Parts: sequence; structure tokens; C-alpha cells
Amino acid sequence: MTDHVHELVRERYAQSALSVLDAAAGCCAPEPGIGPQLYSALERDELPETAVLASLGCGNPIAVADLHEGERVLDLGSGGGIDVLLSARRVGPTGRAIGLDMTDEMLALAQRHADEASITNVEFLKGHIEAIPLPSASVDVVISNCVVNLAADKAAVFREIARVLRPGGRVGITDIVADNDLTTAERAERGSYVGCIAGALSISEFESGLREVGLTDVSVTPTHAVAEGMHSAIIRASRGLQPGRVSERAPEHVSAVAATESCCAEGCCS
Repeated sequence: MTDHVHELVRERYAQSALSVLDAAAGCCAPEPGIGPQLYSALERDELPETAVLASLGCGNPIAVADLHEGERVLDLGSGGGIDVLLSARRVGPTGRAIGLDMTDEMLALAQRHADEASITNVEFLKGHIEAIPLPSASVDVVISNCVVNLAADKAAVFREIARVLRPGGRVGITDIVADNDLTTAERAERGSYVGCIAGALSISEFESGLREVGLTDVSVTPTHAVAEGMHSAIIRASRGLQPGRVSERAPEHVSAVAATESCCAEGCCS
């Protein structure tokens, strides 16, 4: 089941990346989605045009995360890199922004955008968000934009977030959530898995998932409806100064750099 979900998501987002590259080559521009509209004009002006075109999320995690100079930021499911590049600008040369994605085409697109924008305090890693290829307690902030709902094993995602956060670190993400009374089948009726709907957690499931891995100050705040009983939401949490009771197992692959140092409805994420 996990491999099947991964392949569905990988295939869909590989196609999205290739459509953006086609647009850059002067043909077949993708239809504009709602993702770019969730960033201010000033934020969009900071980036290459195709980086903005590649935005497929349901919110603006940069507006949620409250980033500071010198921080290390990890973007789960970084796609075309818009949130990584914006994060890199905000944490400055003493900070670092790391993007994690499982899709080769998206990783290539993100690196291209970083090169075009002459942003060097970034790193893009290949991997799954259920097994983050970074050491424990290595980042200050975890962000993501409409990605947790696509994960095959959300409990593993939450464990990994807690593991890689430093004590005192925080989570600032946007995602799709369901009303607590919607069943899994009812969520699937409202949209597909790769369309960011069928795989969404309920508000209470998201809250309890974060708390169960030792995160505190958990809040899930719906912002706007994307389907009946489904909402884009801002999710915040933090890791206390005392390490929580989470696994300290690191995945086999560890980044060399890290070791050394409205939406939506169907198609919001498409």
C-alpha cells in the first residue's frame, strides 16, 4: 500500500514538474493554479517565474513559520522549491533551507530555480517524508505546504518531524484537514488522493498525531473551505526544551551537508 501511494504521488508531481519545464521552454504553459495566489506580490517577485508557476500548495507556510536569521529550515515535499527559496532569503547566509522531495523531476526543477535566483544557502535532498534523511535534532523549523495529506504513513511523518527538530524547535505548516465527523469514505467522495483530499486527516487526528510524538503547543486552525467539510488549515506545534519520547533512529542516508553542520478542491495540488 505504501509503495502504491508513493508511486501515485510521484507520477503526478513528476508530470507537474515537466509541465513547468515545458512552459520555461516556451510551450504548453500549465494552467495557473491557486498556489501562486497565496503568496504576496513581493514574495513572488523574489523568485524566478517558473518557481511561482510550480507552486501547488494550499497555503503559505512562510507566513506561518516566523523564520529568523541563522535558523535551519526543513521543507517537507519541497516540490519546485518556492518555500525553500523564500525560507533561504529569510534565514540569511548564516542559516540554511533544506528541501526534501521524492520526485527527481521536482528536485531538478528546484535546483534550477535556486541557481537562477543565485541562492546558495539551500540544499535539496531526495527521500520520503516518512524517513527524513537528516540527523536527529538537526533543524530549527519544519514547514510543508499541502504535503502531509499525501503521505502514505502519517504517523511515521509525525515521528520523523519530532525526531529532526531540535529542542525548542517548531512546526509551521499548511495542509488540508477534514471535519472530525467525516469518515474516510466521505473524504474520498470529495476528491482523490493525489488531489490532496482523500488522504487528509481530520482536525482531531492531526492534533493527536502531533501530540503523540511529544510535540506541544499544537493548534490546527482552518482558514477556508476547499470542499464540503474539508478545509485548508494552519498547523503549528513545538518541541519542548526537554526532548520528547520519540525515536532517535536516523535513516541510513544522511545529508553530508547536514551532518557537517484556497486550495483547493480537486486539483488544488495539481
